[in-house]
Amino acid sequence: MKLHLVDGTYELFRAYYGAPPSNAPDGRPVGATRGLLQTLLSLLRQPDVTHVGVAFDHIVESFRNELFGGYKTGGGVPTDLANQFELAERVARALGFVVWPMVEFEADDAIATAVARWAEAPGVDQVVICSPDKDMMQLIRGQDVVSLDRRRQIVIDYKGVVEKFGVEPGSIPDYLALVGDTSDGIPGVPRWGAKSASLVLKRYKRIEAIPENPMLWDVSVRGAKSMANELKEHRSVVDLYKELATLRLDVPLTESLEDLKWKGARSSEYNILCSELGFQTLATAPSQWRDD
Repeated sequence: MKLHLVDGTYELFRAYYGAPPSNAPDGRPVGATRGLLQTLLSLLRQPDVTHVGVAFDHIVESFRNELFGGYKTGGGVPTDLANQFELAERVARALGFVVWPMVEFEADDAIATAVARWAEAPGVDQVVICSPDKDMMQLIRGQDVVSLDRRRQIVIDYKGVVEKFGVEPGSIPDYLALVGDTSDGIPGVPRWGAKSASLVLKRYKRIEAIPENPMLWDVSVRGAKSMANELKEHRSVVDLYKELATLRLDVPLTESLEDLKWKGARSSEYNILCSELGFQTLATAPSQWRDD
């Protein structure tokens, strides 16, 4: 069995910028929600999709905003997209998926917790993380836990992470702390570019293991002295950046693996939603139905 874990927020954003705009009968913008519904229906058409969990950022802010004032917020999210966050969760539930709406944590944390809980569960052959987000790369395990970019149909396994970033999955939080992650508001450390960071982390794995004195580095990196000085100057804050980039594994998910088995769309809820949002052409799209 494959367990598919979907970053619903990523899919909603992708639909917003990729699908044509449309409005519900009451005038509300629902183009992104419609696009999300269509891509989730497409996922269900794949024969190996049997167990699914969908995680959403119910709000953009999380506990990380309390740790660092520069962390991403919902300030830049278009209003017509932000107004569809709740609709997106309703669509996923109506389709019969288990939905994890995150408030204190982020959608990525829910997926990370699900990976930690079920990747080695009896009967699970592979966990497929449906998101190309570089934060997710820290979760990859061989070919047992992989990332799927559904837009480009690219699967990234352990080897793919090393080829793309130059470091092992376990070093991704360190890599992001040093290089920075503009999408999450993590500034990174000056002088630490992608190439130099990957070279150093390929050797030392963790920031904590990098010698403070660059003369002790047994890897050749151009500008090592400047890099070491910047790392020393930013030592306390880079630890915070790493904490921000590290996905949590303790989200209180209450479901069992059996609960994640897709048993069909919830007929009443789904049909009411399609009527409300003007999705009549998709009203009969699900291939299976359930009464609850």
